[in-house]
Amino acid sequence: MAVTAETVKALRERTGAGMMECKKALVEANGDLEAAAEAMRKSGLAKADKKAGRIAAEGVVAIERGADGRSAAIVEVNSETDFVARENDFQSFAAQVAKAALAARPADLEALLAAKLPSGQTVEETRRALIARIGENIGVRRFEIVTTAGHLASYLHGSRIGTLVLLEGGDETLGRDLAMHVAAINPQYLSVDEVPADFLAKEREIEMAKAEAEAQGKKPREIIAKMVEGRLRKSLGEITLLGQPFVRDPEVTVEKLLAKSGAKVHGYVRYEVGAGIEKKQENFAAEVMAAVRGG
Repeated sequence: MAVTAETVKALRERTGAGMMECKKALVEANGDLEAAAEAMRKSGLAKADKKAGRIAAEGVVAIERGADGRSAAIVEVNSETDFVARENDFQSFAAQVAKAALAARPADLEALLAAKLPSGQTVEETRRALIARIGENIGVRRFEIVTTAGHLASYLHGSRIGTLVLLEGGDETLGRDLAMHVAAINPQYLSVDEVPADFLAKEREIEMAKAEAEAQGKKPREIIAKMVEGRLRKSLGEITLLGQPFVRDPEVTVEKLLAKSGAKVHGYVRYEVGAGIEKKQENFAAEVMAAVRGG
């Protein structure tokens, strides 16, 4: 029996598994949809699919640097609990994913999941096997690959925050200091030039309303406008890397630090485990009370 796109789609809808796993199962089952679905349940893929809806907001950030020191891959791999995130098997998997990302240079997450690991299995196959063994939902959430003609600095704060900084000029110490600064302070933009125009307009509008309320009609419009621009520069300095006070010496901005070293930052990447994921709020007191009442 031939394996068609329709049967692959039907198996995906039934199991929630990836396209490659569904196609492989159908090939092995000679196109028999029922047999393929049963085989997937027996192999543990169904177990992985059942856990796919669970929130995985813990995990690790892993970085793999190229031998030339000018390229690197950063990935975030998630688990449901911090306990699993600390396990050797999980951390080893994350490190392998980072290596695969740098080696394969995939175009997107789907391509990364299809990349081969040293075991011969794909990232996706290994992920599902790990779910079946550990019993938690595990996901490869995101990755980024960077390349620079200059110096590439990296920093891992434990395994929860990872940064990459693309630097022209300077030295290894400066690069590491900047990577640590990005990890600690978390700038939203590199410079004022990268701040979206609509964000600037909204902030200017807010500051103008505040200044006018404070002035109560007692200050000329041009004075209020200068106050607003001054406040805007200060607030932008707080969210841009170049405008922020350097974490090791708050008397100096990052921009001035770079100028002193004759260096320039061309970009940066910052990953923090679980950033942007809405976590389930646990109420342990309520759970205990419910258990007591139930008893």
